[in-house]
Amino acid sequence: MKNDFNRILEGISKSKIREFFDLVIGAEDVISLGVGEPDFATPWTIREEAIYALERGRTTYTSNQGLLSLREAISEYMRSRFDCAYDPKEEILITNGVSEGVDIVLRAMLNPGDEVIVPEPMYVCYGPLIKMTGATQVTIDTSGTGFVPSAAAIEAAITPKTKGLVLCYPNNPTGMSIPESELRAIADVVKRHDIWVISDEIYAELSYGVPFVSIASFEGMKENTVLLSGFSKSFAMTGWRVGYICAPESIVSRACKIHQYSALCTSIISQIAAEEALQNSLSEVSKMRWSYQQRRNLFCQALNGIGLKVTPPDGAIYCFVDIRAIGLSSHDFAVQLLQQYKVAVVPGTAFGECGEGFIRCCFATEISELKEAISRISDFVESVRGGVKKVGKRA
Repeated sequence: MKNDFNRILEGISKSKIREFFDLVIGAEDVISLGVGEPDFATPWTIREEAIYALERGRTTYTSNQGLLSLREAISEYMRSRFDCAYDPKEEILITNGVSEGVDIVLRAMLNPGDEVIVPEPMYVCYGPLIKMTGATQVTIDTSGTGFVPSAAAIEAAITPKTKGLVLCYPNNPTGMSIPESELRAIADVVKRHDIWVISDEIYAELSYGVPFVSIASFEGMKENTVLLSGFSKSFAMTGWRVGYICAPESIVSRACKIHQYSALCTSIISQIAAEEALQNSLSEVSKMRWSYQQRRNLFCQALNGIGLKVTPPDGAIYCFVDIRAIGLSSHDFAVQLLQQYKVAVVPGTAFGECGEGFIRCCFATEISELKEAISRISDFVESVRGGVKKVGKRA
């Protein structure tokens, strides 16, 4: 009886992203395009505000819901930036990153037997967290539609058991966004069937070319949307662990019940830093976005030049690279590239079976390392095509 642990966990494997990340730790001369982390340090004004807060002794608990001043700053940011109106006192909850936000929203919303529609490829946490609630993930394969889910496919997947739909756009791992016309069509389906949308918008600020549009901003959608976002990607604050939930009070109050017992509150220092980010550091986000876009252009052009097909992503910091012409599985390609040429990428199957034949590469890497990674990938592809493994050439 003592070792009769939670049986649900038996069917949940370790994150494939972290599996490859662990292989890189301690290895020499490895260039990692694996973990989705900005290569910028958190902007200095944000760090300085956190240091000043420490010097003033701001080291206490906060409200379970988070600092009201931060919630007010988020409310104003969402209104002015994305035309979404949320009451900072009842409709916003500060979380330990977006990952905790996803977890507690799903636990607050789902009952065993419910179904949640998840377009794939999709970020690795959604499926396991859905499974932990006793609900069922219903997968939509988007590989035939340019990795963009259609309203028709979503509607076809809805059953009487459907509780919600998970969207993450710009998408991790593909970088693709949903065109506004299709997003409006999806919103109409959601309203017609009266289900929830869990909209993970962590990459909203990292959109290239076309401005980001939130599904929550459409008429009648706020009541059906749980919006998740945070500071990790756009403000280069991955280690600070600050995310937030914007949703109707019925969801926020339930999610806060879980949050107060499992985490109590987010670090006050991190919350103070996040408030400074929104108030004074959006110009730094613009600079980082411009830099990512230049690296995206360089990376996509170079890979297409060596015969690895890749569509320039609409946003985020990833390219989803088509390797099917090489003749290796996604897993074998990633393993051999790491072992022989010391470049770490993530197999597309880490994000769903329809990711087979693709690899995810994070281009938020220092430019000289990015160019070296391109050179090593080129040598690897040449060696595979020629049937001769030039092992160690750049190791």
